[in-house]
Amino acid sequence: MNTQTKLRAQLQSIDPADYTCWDFAAREKAKLWPRTWQVACREEEITQPGSFVTYEIADDAIIVTRNKAGEVVAFHNVCPHRGRRLTKGCGKAAQFRCGYHGWTFDLDGRNVALQDRDDWAGALDDVDLSLQRVRIGTWGGFVFVDLREEGESLTEYLETIPEFLDPFEYEHMRYRWYTTVHMDCNWKVALEAFMENYHVFTTHPQITHIVGDDYSKSYAQGKHAHFGFWGTTTPLGVPSPRTKRQPPADARDGVIEFFQTYEDQLKAMFSERDFTASQRLKEIVPEGADAGTAFMAAVQLGREAAEKEGIGYPERLTFEHIAKAGANWHIFPNCATLPWFDGALFYRARPDGDDPDRCIFDIWSLVRFAPGSEPALERKLLTPTEGKSVGPILDQDIANMSEVQMGMKSRAFRRALANPVQEMELINFHRHLHRYLDDEIPS
Repeated sequence: MNTQTKLRAQLQSIDPADYTCWDFAAREKAKLWPRTWQVACREEEITQPGSFVTYEIADDAIIVTRNKAGEVVAFHNVCPHRGRRLTKGCGKAAQFRCGYHGWTFDLDGRNVALQDRDDWAGALDDVDLSLQRVRIGTWGGFVFVDLREEGESLTEYLETIPEFLDPFEYEHMRYRWYTTVHMDCNWKVALEAFMENYHVFTTHPQITHIVGDDYSKSYAQGKHAHFGFWGTTTPLGVPSPRTKRQPPADARDGVIEFFQTYEDQLKAMFSERDFTASQRLKEIVPEGADAGTAFMAAVQLGREAAEKEGIGYPERLTFEHIAKAGANWHIFPNCATLPWFDGALFYRARPDGDDPDRCIFDIWSLVRFAPGSEPALERKLLTPTEGKSVGPILDQDIANMSEVQMGMKSRAFRRALANPVQEMELINFHRHLHRYLDDEIPS
């Protein structure tokens, strides 16, 4: 078998029907969403008894709240009388009251008010009157829900993720900003835009002179996966080797511009504190230092600023561990994250109804704030037609999504040819997605 034939045999293709077919979306609704652990919210969204978030996925809606004992609990968002939903969005309530006939439930889901109960002549069972519980688990400050009544624990489901991501201390991060975008594309198209680095050179040309070596490698980790820059030697703050550009005469300028650009265009992963600290780089690093030395010094300045504010950087997080963890993780099925010393980007994608051409896409910037200094949470909602910006970098990503969704319907597009080195997250994702849909994963 010649080299070309071997390569063709190894092609990793994805059927466009995975993204465009109504029947495929229906199979996901029946066999994926009811059988996986999913991020419903962050614990910081429900700090007080009665504060709640409504998580919607396909036809199901879940109330995630905190009871009077301070425990996180979750219930199916449906009144057992006639099926009306009880909550929308988020808020705070002493009880959950049905707006149809007034049936009322306490923060543990028990029915505490039922109009004219005697009409049932004692036939009603208190168990049938309560809200149905949903299994929950917490990790890294995230609240996960699982619609199955029993099955694998969250720890079992996460597999190797805690080993790689626990040192980043997501539980000590808080929202810097929270944006939800209603997209004209399949939920997988939206999520997959953030599951590989292969697109960066073309989609984000304005940052290629400061991102260093953008050639990535990706690996499966069970049903999850990650990519990183293992084996690269060009540091952040200098041009990608693909540009053929010379590094700046003063390496410090490139590192300062790196933090400036990410603060101006993204406001995520790196904190405002990191950006401010980097402006002092020329005070402590002599002219003539190489880019790697300058970047390490900028990180140290950020660490000192965080310590001064009383939060510090994660104690167990070293450059060696960051190198091991990589730059990005896909958390099966519908989340992706890019972590750093002082913060993280986090993405969550969901179907928007039954239409495979629509999705709800959540983007969260998480940052380490000193206790009490975090900004008030403001949830920003955008639709593609509003023309409002999520920031230059994310706007460029979003611009690809509807074009991809339309292109996949072309009669000339037979299959997506995922890069077997740089897009293993996508390949692994679809392998495991099909295992769920084909009932290879136990219910």
